[in-house]
Amino acid sequence: MRILIWHVHGSWTTAFVQGPHTYLVPVTPDRGPDGLGRARTWDWPDSVVEVPPERLRHTEVDLVVLQRPHELALVDRWLGRRPPLVYVEHNAPHGDVPDTRHPVADLPGVTLVHVTHFNRLMWDNGRAATEVVEHGIIDPGHRWTGELPHGAVVVNDPVRRGRTTGTDLLPVFADVVPLDVFGMRTHQLDVPGTTTHDLPQHALHAELARRRVYVHPVRWTSLGLSLLEAMFLGMPVVALATTEVTEAVPEGAGVVSNRLDVLTDAVRDFVADPLHARLIGEAARAAALARYGLTRFLNDWERLLKEVTR
Repeated sequence: MRILIWHVHGSWTTAFVQGPHTYLVPVTPDRGPDGLGRARTWDWPDSVVEVPPERLRHTEVDLVVLQRPHELALVDRWLGRRPPLVYVEHNAPHGDVPDTRHPVADLPGVTLVHVTHFNRLMWDNGRAATEVVEHGIIDPGHRWTGELPHGAVVVNDPVRRGRTTGTDLLPVFADVVPLDVFGMRTHQLDVPGTTTHDLPQHALHAELARRRVYVHPVRWTSLGLSLLEAMFLGMPVVALATTEVTEAVPEGAGVVSNRLDVLTDAVRDFVADPLHARLIGEAARAAALARYGLTRFLNDWERLLKEVTR
């Protein structure tokens, strides 16, 4: 199958393109948002092929994966036809939740795929045929050493996104343990007790795994892939009990609560007791492997793609 997909969400796409198909990725001379082409910071297989927009009208395309509302107009303009369409919604709704209407809620012939059951529940999907395919993670291996008695946070644009990503909670955790914050534009942070790091993707996992505990202070997001990746690394996790987190982190795999005293106590305890941290981290890894393994993810997608194109 030849699947047209835009390079929008690097981590998710890296898992998706591990499947058995040919993946056509638009590329423009400026490599702008609608033509990024192949990833520069993730390892993609040779089955991901860059295609200039002007060639798409004469390129065989069996299915299109949409991820942003305006991409349907690009399909009409660049292809001049509409192959079977799947819209992957990566995000939880914003606005008047739970009354936020999804952009494809009233579009016939589009299958709407959510990445969490929480998202499917909270979006107003209208008449759209909806499915859930939960995340899949390429296993980075058990790499936790916990040699640094620090907490680790991963967040992009923490200043701009503010309360959404729990940026205002960072001082609370930094009062308990030294906090290392990883991600894009973290240098804009000015929080006592934190150290910021902007690392390339290939270096991130090794550095995360050196920290004793992963802290997930995010209030409102779909389900942070960094949380799942930390669990795959064998890190104990401490997270707010919001959106899909309560499903992703079962009992014994970390501490999940909306009480700041419970969360800060957990961070302090993990840092003070490396053996406890290691045991909980091993349970977190086992839970993540069982639910978010790559094979399950690709099998779910293969089933869905066959249903949409038959």
